[in-house]
Parts: sequence; C-alpha cells; structure tokens
Amino acid sequence: MTFRIALLPGDGIGPEVVWEAMNVLRAVESRVAGLRLESEEFSVGATEYLQNGDPLPEPVFERLPEFHAILLGAMGLPDVRWPSGVEMTPQLDLRERLDLYCGLRPVRLFHPQDSPLRARKAHAIDLLLVRESTEGLFSSRKAERTSDTDRATDTMLITRAGSQRVIRAAFREALRRRKRVTLVDKSNVLPSMAFFREVFDGVAREFQQIKTERVYVDAAALYLVQQPERFDVMVTENMFGDILSDLTAGLVGGMGMAPSADIGDRYAVFQPAHGSAPDIAGTGVANPVATILSAAMMLEWLDTPESRTGAGMIRRAVETVFEDRKMRTHDMGGVLSTAEMGAAIRDAL
Repeated sequence: MTFRIALLPGDGIGPEVVWEAMNVLRAVESRVAGLRLESEEFSVGATEYLQNGDPLPEPVFERLPEFHAILLGAMGLPDVRWPSGVEMTPQLDLRERLDLYCGLRPVRLFHPQDSPLRARKAHAIDLLLVRESTEGLFSSRKAERTSDTDRATDTMLITRAGSQRVIRAAFREALRRRKRVTLVDKSNVLPSMAFFREVFDGVAREFQQIKTERVYVDAAALYLVQQPERFDVMVTENMFGDILSDLTAGLVGGMGMAPSADIGDRYAVFQPAHGSAPDIAGTGVANPVATILSAAMMLEWLDTPESRTGAGMIRRAVETVFEDRKMRTHDMGGVLSTAEMGAAIRDAL
C-alpha cells in the first residue's frame, strides 16, 4: 500500500530532524516489500508567519486531510508572539482543529549511562504518558485578556466526553503493554480534577483486567524520579501532561530522545516532543532520534503488516546504535552530528 505523508518541517531545527527521519523512512521503504511512502512538504510555523502573515495558512490546513498522516518537525520561535504575549503555536491549532485528543508520549531508557538515575538498567524505564490534548488548562489559551492590568485568569476545561475518550485510549494502550494505568490528577484541591477522577473510575470498571492507581501530580513528579519503573501507562490532563512529559524525557537522555504523537479518531500528527531550538539551528548538532522514533510511531499507527514491520526495524536500529556509548549527539555528551546519527541508524537497519 502507498501512504501519503504531509511533511511540516516548521522552524529552527525542525527541517534538519525531519530530513533525517525521512532518510530513515526511505531506507526502511527500500527494505520492506509492499511499503510505499509519498511525501509532500508544506510551510507552517513562525517563519511562515514572518514571511506571509499566517503561521497556519488555510490553504495548507485544507490540504492536510488528503494525507494518511502528518510528520511535523518543530514550530514556534521565542521572539515571534501574538499581541497577547504568547508564542505562536500552530501545532496546538492542529490538535484542536483536527480533534487530536490523545497525546502519546513514550519514554524508554536504551542505556543506563543516558539517565541521571545511574542505578537504573537499560529498559528499566519504559512508560507511556497519555495526555489529553484538546481541553484542560490549554483550553483558554486564546481568550482575550481583560482590561484589568492587575489580574489574569485561565480556565481549566474538563468534559465527560473528552475525558472518557482519552482515558479509554490509555486503557487500550495498557492492554498492549503491562496492563497498568495510573491516573495523574490534583483531585485533592481542584473540583475539575475530582470530576476527572470520577470519569476515570467509571472507565476503569470497563477494563477489569487492568490494574489501576491514582496519584496526585506532585507525588507523580516525585515517584518518577524515585521509582520510574513503577509506571506503565499514565493518563492526565493537558497541562500536567505537558510538564511531566519533559520530566520523563529527562530520565532517558533529554528531549532529543522524546518522540510523540497526537492522535484522533481520523487524523494523527507525529513529532518530536522538543521545541525548535533556534540557538542551534543550522549548526548540524540537533539530535534527530526523537523525530526518527516519532516516524516509527507513525508507521505503527498506519497499521498494516508492512508498516508495523518498518516500525519495528526503526526501533531495533535505534536500540542497536545506543548499545555503543560513544554513539551520541552533542546534547547527550557525544560528538555525532545530526547527519551522522541519522546515518548510523540507517546502517543499523
């Protein structure tokens, strides 16, 4: 089968890491009979705004449903902001407009030396953070500030339907893993989070074979540092997920090792969890592994025997490369360039 992939390289290091991911995908395509990938690139992001006045041009958005999946690099630049003072984040617009409610943030430790938790063995940290991506505290991000210069307010939106669908998605992911789901909330303080826990408890009764636990978000941050191996699948609200996903990435080598996917019922976007890092853009030192692993997630989601085979090949290749402690990019204490890391993973296929 031929899959059509929309490429949104974006800003900063985005084009560099997307290029390496596509090189790996082409290498996989040449090795897997029956797997064909066609791609088309579109300009979206802060750079597009500076050039043409819109970070997510409507003609581009209207084209995206034509594709089987979207591979995104990174979007936004710190100095390019809306009048409200917040950064331009068209990736969030994509999540909301395409209803990509299920944010998947997997983290896996490939080598003990890559974690600040030195006592951990390889693969001891292997968890999946499931983040609700269309509601929560982010829901008020486009609200106009009042004329009151001494006060600003954000609102957390939690709906039953929105919570049920992402929590069910987390339980379905757990069925494919170690059959444990942890709810992360702040229900001891926030009524919205008490409601989120109530919905979780209702969904949990549908999955009797899954073990569950409920942990406050502050305690979850502590346990992730002290006992990360206790977690399998974690499900949480949008803002909590945004924060904890960076923490979990730090446990396994940093943001350059953090792939992600934002998935809805019809569409899906795959991207590294890191930002555009304009300070190193063009220097050739960005870590492409998060984007390459995101491409593997994309192949897995496309869900054919050929694409699943390709996804497994990529993951095994990354694991092979990381067995050698010298094979690291600059962010992880190594000397490999972006292109050299990409080439090493292709060679390991």
